[in-house]
Amino acid sequence: MARVAVIGAGYVGLTSAACLSHLGHDVVCADIDVARIEQLRRVELPIHEDGLADLVAQGLATERLEFVLGADTAVPGAELVLLCLPTPQGADGAADLTALRSAATQIAPYLDPGAVVVTKSTVPVGSTLIVAELIGRDDVAVVSNPEFLREGSAVHDFLNPSRVVIGCDDEAAGARVAELYQAVDAPVLVTDPASSETIKYASNAFLAVKLSYVNAIAAVCEALGADIDAVVEGMGFDDRIGRSYLRPGPGWGGSCLPKDIQALVRMAHEAGYDFDLLQAAADVNADQLERTVSKVLDLLGGSIVDSTVTVLGLAFKAGTDDTRYSPAVELIRRLAQAGAKIRAYDPVATIDADGVTLLDDPYRASDGADVLVVATEWDEFRSLDLARLRATMRHARVVDTRGVLDRAQLDAHGFEHRVIGHGRR
Repeated sequence: MARVAVIGAGYVGLTSAACLSHLGHDVVCADIDVARIEQLRRVELPIHEDGLADLVAQGLATERLEFVLGADTAVPGAELVLLCLPTPQGADGAADLTALRSAATQIAPYLDPGAVVVTKSTVPVGSTLIVAELIGRDDVAVVSNPEFLREGSAVHDFLNPSRVVIGCDDEAAGARVAELYQAVDAPVLVTDPASSETIKYASNAFLAVKLSYVNAIAAVCEALGADIDAVVEGMGFDDRIGRSYLRPGPGWGGSCLPKDIQALVRMAHEAGYDFDLLQAAADVNADQLERTVSKVLDLLGGSIVDSTVTVLGLAFKAGTDDTRYSPAVELIRRLAQAGAKIRAYDPVATIDADGVTLLDDPYRASDGADVLVVATEWDEFRSLDLARLRATMRHARVVDTRGVLDRAQLDAHGFEHRVIGHGRR
């Protein structure tokens, strides 16, 4: 078992720290936010992630997990130091490495000889070399080990990874990183740092293309009178295509795909390749949101001013409270700007926005609504009492962007509805 320092107590850092302590490692997790560290010590988590609070509590109870203020406090004595810093999208589309650069510079004097520094967050190709240069020590190795955590199932993904990717120029250092995961059953791919960093971007980009493709096919289904559910089921039987990520929706969002796609487009352009395919996927995603707005306007007869729209779901996907780049939030913003009154409900996520009233119950949220929009695929919405819903609404109109409601039941209860991938009903 290793002594590990995790720098950054955000989504990636907190999940990594809790899971590594669960695997038996001694972990010190550091952040610069005083309030966050105090909250984590009380097992008050800043994110909603299934099973994470239990692992944090377990780690603290067994003293295999500790939260401290400042990287310089966490690093001394650590055999491996994981950099889990935010890399937000900059104004030019490139990833902003300010936090990563700052942390690398800060920890350099405190690293033990022979320590291995690991970049975990999604970073542009070449970042491992940048970190090594900033640390500037021949007795410290820097290794790339990208994370592949899905929000909503991050704990499961960490403890049951589809693969462990390690990018290194020092085989011994790479082997030490691989030992962190010896308790999990997963293939380990050891490659060079540039390839490791590219794997993360290439994986996210492929998912974005697949999601945009199925949304484009859904638009074709609507035009031709085909059933998107039957189409994706038929496609999914083909092993070359698979069933995952073949569900249409209002567009992809979250903290990863939007910024990673733009970062890869920019990296490719700077390297001399115009990644038109990926840019087209981003364009389709933008169009999909506009198509969703149009469905709401269509049900309202084109006039939205002073209408009441209920939006069920705020998070960009079920299982998380993350509203960053959420299609639901952007949909709300556009409808509110057009003059609609918004009433919204989400099981865990919240937003603070003008013209939006948050309710603690989907039926209270639908009270007096002219249109109801299902924007996030929470299981709770699949079992909505449509008769009760119909009784609370001013007009029986539904836009189901996730296909979670039974269309036959919507018909039976007199709802006029628009479902992505299906014609007008």
